[in-house]
Amino acid sequence: MTLQYLLPKRCLTQLAGRLADYPAGWLTKLIITLFVRYYKVDMQEAMRPELSAYPTFNAFFVRPLRDDARPLDTDPNALVMPADGVISQLGPIDGERIFQAKGHHYTLEALLAGNERLTEIFRDGAFVTTYLAPRDYHRVHMPCNGILREMIYVPGDLYSVNPLTAAAIPNLFARNERVICVFDTDFGPLAQILVGATIVGSIETVWAGAVTPPREGIIKRWRYPDAESEGAVVLLKGQEMGRFKLGSTVINLFAKDRVVLDERWHTLAATRFGQRLATVNIADGGVPQG
Repeated sequence: MTLQYLLPKRCLTQLAGRLADYPAGWLTKLIITLFVRYYKVDMQEAMRPELSAYPTFNAFFVRPLRDDARPLDTDPNALVMPADGVISQLGPIDGERIFQAKGHHYTLEALLAGNERLTEIFRDGAFVTTYLAPRDYHRVHMPCNGILREMIYVPGDLYSVNPLTAAAIPNLFARNERVICVFDTDFGPLAQILVGATIVGSIETVWAGAVTPPREGIIKRWRYPDAESEGAVVLLKGQEMGRFKLGSTVINLFAKDRVVLDERWHTLAATRFGQRLATVNIADGGVPQG
């Protein structure tokens, strides 16, 4: 943990990003081979299983999967897991407080960069924090159909976001760099937040490309029009919405009483994109989508 505070995280991240984008021929293939063996990556799930298909480490890291590798829960009343990974934490939001780890909470206001409007939208709602380890598939998908209304880039630190760090560093996810994506959905407002970390060279979205870098140290905000308007960004359930170039964390926020998280999920549960995450909360006035 001391190293987390002392290491030049920004410089390391910039260097790692440049190296991972460099086509180094046989050396790149060797690094990918060693990575696959060490982390036991299942390349049979990849659209291109042969390691020679990836000219750079980043090309390998954001490799697409076969179309049949992650069956999608097609129930119209269900939201699906947005990513492969492990549940870091999940549950109700206590007013503005979100549980990070034993002994640590952080606030909606801090996570959402002081945005009072968004803080009120998700107050007393629900959250799911999913950690993507290095071995995982690193594209992030939509839990349900959504219309993008806002994207906010928040500069910050680049601490590691693994479970050990989450248990030790206060306000971790509200301190780190992040990209907040807010959608209108049939299940109410949805925030999908892509959190940066040490050696995460880039956070990208399908509509904007690389949001970071550059890292200019200022909050940036983009607003998007209604579905019927020119320039609207409409994504369907299961479609890719973003990706990490090296592992990190996704946080989902849901408004109060709009969804019920599936009972199978608990801390440290392994997730796969496409599995059922939650369903519409019909008991509290939600409308079935079928």
